[in-house]
Amino acid sequence: MEPQSATAAIAAAPAGVSAGHARRRRFHRGRGRGERQAPRPAPARLEGERGGNKLRIMVLGGLEEVGRNCTLIEYGNDIIMIDAGLQFPEEDMPGIDYIIPNVSYLRGKERNVRGMIITHGHYDHIGGIPFIAPRIGNPPIFALPVTAGIIRKRQEDFETAKLNIKEVTVDDTLVLGQFRVEFVHINHSIPDAVGIIVHTPVGTVVHTGDWKFDLTPTGTSPADFTKMAKIGEQGVLALMGDSTNAFQPGHQISEREIGATLRTIIERAQGRMIIGTFASLLSRVRQVFDICGDLGKKVALDGYSMKTNVEIAKHLGYIKIKPGTLIDISQVDDYPKDKVVVMCTGAQGEERAALMRIANEEHRFVKLVAGDTVIFSSSIIPGNERTIQRLKDTLYRKGAEVIHSQMMDVHAGGHAKAEDVKLMLLLFKPKYYIPIEGNHFMLRENAKVAYQLGWTKERVFVADNGQVMEFARGEGRLTDVKVPSDYVFIDGLGVGDVSEVVLRDRQALAADGMIVIIATVAAKTGALTGSPDIVSRGFIYMKDQKKLIDDMRARVKKMLIDRDPKSAADPEFIKRKIRDDVGAFLFQKTQRRPMVLPVIIEV
Repeated sequence: MEPQSATAAIAAAPAGVSAGHARRRRFHRGRGRGERQAPRPAPARLEGERGGNKLRIMVLGGLEEVGRNCTLIEYGNDIIMIDAGLQFPEEDMPGIDYIIPNVSYLRGKERNVRGMIITHGHYDHIGGIPFIAPRIGNPPIFALPVTAGIIRKRQEDFETAKLNIKEVTVDDTLVLGQFRVEFVHINHSIPDAVGIIVHTPVGTVVHTGDWKFDLTPTGTSPADFTKMAKIGEQGVLALMGDSTNAFQPGHQISEREIGATLRTIIERAQGRMIIGTFASLLSRVRQVFDICGDLGKKVALDGYSMKTNVEIAKHLGYIKIKPGTLIDISQVDDYPKDKVVVMCTGAQGEERAALMRIANEEHRFVKLVAGDTVIFSSSIIPGNERTIQRLKDTLYRKGAEVIHSQMMDVHAGGHAKAEDVKLMLLLFKPKYYIPIEGNHFMLRENAKVAYQLGWTKERVFVADNGQVMEFARGEGRLTDVKVPSDYVFIDGLGVGDVSEVVLRDRQALAADGMIVIIATVAAKTGALTGSPDIVSRGFIYMKDQKKLIDDMRARVKKMLIDRDPKSAADPEFIKRKIRDDVGAFLFQKTQRRPMVLPVIIEV
């Protein structure tokens, strides 16, 4: 199939997609997004570049962090979005639940969004959907079955409008305005992960999503090298490639090798096994069920998201559990300890996750005892190192045997290493390479892999979030234009109502605490009518700093007593004066800058 040719005879159908099999379905090209139309022959090829239109690619998240992945591809009046993920807050973001992409660029262009296309079901690629989709006109969301199931289940936690989810298969083709979209099977740590192939009037753009090459995967087949090579032979204008592990040399190890290691550990275990992993790492969960089914051991699951994902995978036939293998977490003490394996969330040290509750003896059913073995079957997400180490220390203190990936092969990453990236580049042979999905150093290291294979710096775009890449007549450039891509913070039910100013205040409170000064003044003159009250929170322990408090109170008294009695009271002026004077005094005495909050009561 030529890169710019459309599928041959395509008829309308409810799902709004066209399949590569006997029945062909077509997503309506018009403005009504998803409206059905009478069957008609498809055009022989996608329209060419019209009126000087340029292909614009904008990555709204994922070029300066791990997470918040979101890419826009725009041509004329047609826009598609690839992924809409979330990012977990950093340590200097107190009170923030997570961060989502800023889609304000789409304000006024909502009807141009022909669809959201999802690469796989990890939250850093789907977590922003409940917040973003309703704000851009609730466009159709195209996802493979496991991904669609996770999106639907997550949506139950939100009260927004029902999402317009369209399940597709890896063999389907979507016609979305001027874009024709195909999928290519890849390997990752979750089923139904795909790369996205976007045929545009300017050329073909490939988005890898998260990927690795696994020649011996579990529960699925190796990546579709044949299709990748075919697309590469037809010509690829730009390849957008995952950078997460591109700085690591060699090849990513196979999931089957991890299974062999886990089988040995589980088979030889003298006590109970507790395996902490990601809720979405269903290939690992599947292997544990298969191993325990063979060995006659029981598996108990804990963690809401893990139970949910396993149910989805069971329903779709990805995980098959031998009868009698799965037990409820409340039954773990009903069997000999060497016959029980607990699989749970919390390997990242999350505060209320199952593994942390087990370690802190707060779990209702699982009590850690000497002889238990705890396996961290996961990688460390950047930023979680200290929390995970503290969790490991707690487990060691309780007498548990702890095994992690630095000791044995109990985890295989889901992201390609340098040699895998080289193979991907040689298969697709793109004219331009765009490293995505990672911190800036990861993007740079990914770019170095391309340089080693002969790509020049002019052909490798290392962009920032929001930076526009333009393509026309087969040529591309990284522009200096940027669209909004700043953080949108989610705090409780609030979306974007926590600004940088609010976050800065929280950081100040966390760093130096606060002082509240309550003064009662005469309404007519502003003269002090009583002794000011002072309250400290997170700054000093007042009983130990009586002199400092007395000196502070004396300064406030002097400031208000010395006022001109003929001047009318001005509460805002008084607050500002107290804030400036007390702030300067406290910094001089303590070299700290607590937040000073004056409260003026007029009588």
